[in-house]
Formats: sequence, structure tokens, C-alpha cells
Amino acid sequence: MSSELLFYKLGMVLFVFAASMVVALYSTYGERKIAAFLQDRIGPNRAGPFGLLQPLADGIKMFMKEEMLPEASSKWLFVLGPCLAMMVALTTGVVIPWAKPIMLDGQPFHFQVSDINIGILYVFGVVSIGVYGIMIGGWASNNKFALLGALRASSQMISYELAMGLSIVALVMTTGTLSVNEIVAQQDAGICNFVYQPLGFLIFLICAFAETNRAPFDLPECESELVGGYHTEYSSMKLGFYLFAEYINMFISSAIISCLYFGGYNFPFAHEMEGILGENMVRVLGFGFLFAKIFGFIFLFMWVRWTLPRFRYDQLMNLGWKVLLPLSILNIVLTGLFLMRNELLDLIIK
Repeated sequence: MSSELLFYKLGMVLFVFAASMVVALYSTYGERKIAAFLQDRIGPNRAGPFGLLQPLADGIKMFMKEEMLPEASSKWLFVLGPCLAMMVALTTGVVIPWAKPIMLDGQPFHFQVSDINIGILYVFGVVSIGVYGIMIGGWASNNKFALLGALRASSQMISYELAMGLSIVALVMTTGTLSVNEIVAQQDAGICNFVYQPLGFLIFLICAFAETNRAPFDLPECESELVGGYHTEYSSMKLGFYLFAEYINMFISSAIISCLYFGGYNFPFAHEMEGILGENMVRVLGFGFLFAKIFGFIFLFMWVRWTLPRFRYDQLMNLGWKVLLPLSILNIVLTGLFLMRNELLDLIIK
């Protein structure tokens, strides 16, 4: 690998890291403002104009708080849990194509850390590790409420990963590839995968809520039953890592949904605008359109949190195993029948 390519890849890694952290930081501000709007309140408005410095004040507060290590906890695992959760959240976004390649001096610059041909498998592989951060933290705390929260999180994520994976199987059958970049490029024709896979999108979206432990699937940190759930014993930035990891996961989930089902950086009349604005400017606009879609789904995550009540645990398990799993299998069957419609018609005619 040449030094120029190495520096470029390092720059993309820093961009994904910075974008994830900044979006997660200001998602906390957005969540409080949206909650205030839905509840007819003002929300944060003291730190800076319109309260825009509130996330920075919260971050400083988390850093300045006293570090607590419970006496009976497993010290190394207690520290490892939030670090693992944060690391997994940050490494998921490396396969997301943020924009079309920009041409500079005849050289294409790709806005993607790594375009591997099994990008979707990479995402699922990394996401499946995230539950270990929660499980380790809950167990190492030596607290019954934290352990119960960790057990809930692990069973919930394992249950909903099945339906999520099967919904992606139908999408892979339609697109014929596991590369996230290729799936986005195929939607450049003007029709999003949502049109072909509406049921798969709905299943994936519901499972994304469960995978990120967002309401109404926030049973692992259900304060009315488990104090604070798996992070009951955590304080200072170790608690901040868990909270930040949740918001980063929400950001990355929104980006993946936008890429897989809503065209990613593609937008209407992009090719027509290239002759007016130039290719590179249109690709910068595509970058903005992708983030607009991401922010739309982040808003949906927050809207649902402050609108719907929390499920009971038996309802959560029933939805995953008795509703979403059969529906995802049905979606695969229907997709297969749709893809083989010509062959089936020939057999019927004969």
C-alpha cells in the first residue's frame, strides 16, 4: 500500500470516527429537544445559544465525575465491558459508502474505509460481538439488577438478529451481492430496494430498534424494574461509553437502513444535475442527501421512544419469535417466487 493511499485510508477512518462521535454527541441534544417538543416543554436552552453547548457540558460533566469501581466487581472485566461496547459501535461504519467517488486529477477518491465484497456479513459479525460488551459489564458488576439486564440484552439481541438476518437474505436474493457499495450502486437506476422489499424493510427496522435497545425495546435498562439495567454500577466515562455506544449504534443503523433500502447517497435527478453543477458537486450533494436520510431515521428512533410505551418482556419475545421470524421466512419464500416468476409461468403454461 502506497503512503498516499495509507494516509487517505487513515483520513477516512478519522472521518468515520469523528462523524460517529459528533452525531452521537448532538443526538443527545436532539433527543432532549424532540422530547421537549412532544411534551410541550422547552428543553435545554441555557448552555450556549438555543442550548447548543449542552452536549459539551454533559460530556465535561461525565469526564469530571468520580470513577467508581464496586468492591465485589471483577475489575478488569468491569472496565472491558464499556470499552468493548464502544469499540464495536465505532468499527461498524467502515463498510458504509458515504458518497460516490470524487475525481481529482483523474484519480478517484472513495468515501468508504473498506469496500469488501461481504460487507453485510461484516456488519452482522461485528454487531453480534456488541452483546458481549453488555454481557461482560452486567456480569462483572456483581449486581443482580445489572446481571438481569445483561441477560435480557443477550436474549433480546440473539432473538432479533435471526429475523434481521433473514430479512437481509431476501434483500441479497434480490440484489445478488453482499457488498454494501454494490447494493447502493444498483439503486442508482432510480428505484430503491424498499419498493422491492417493503416487508423486509419493516422487519429490519423493527429489529434495528431491538438491536440498539431503543424504546419500546429498552427492556435491558428498564428503570422501573432494574434500576439502570446492565450499567447500574457504572459512573463517569465508563457509563458515558455505554450511553454513547447506544447513540452511535442508532446512527450506524440509520446509515445502513438508508444504504440498503433507500438508495444511500443516490437522489432523484442526480444525473440530470451533473451537466449543470458538475459531477463532483453532485456527489457532494449525494453525501448531504445520505445524511439527510440518516437524520430522518434518527428522528424516527427518537419519535418512537417518546410515543410508544415499553413492551412487557413476554410481548417482546413473542414478537421476535412468533411474528417477525415467520414473517421473515415468508418474505424469503415470496421473494424466491417473485424472482422465479417467469420459470413458474412457463411451467404452468406447459
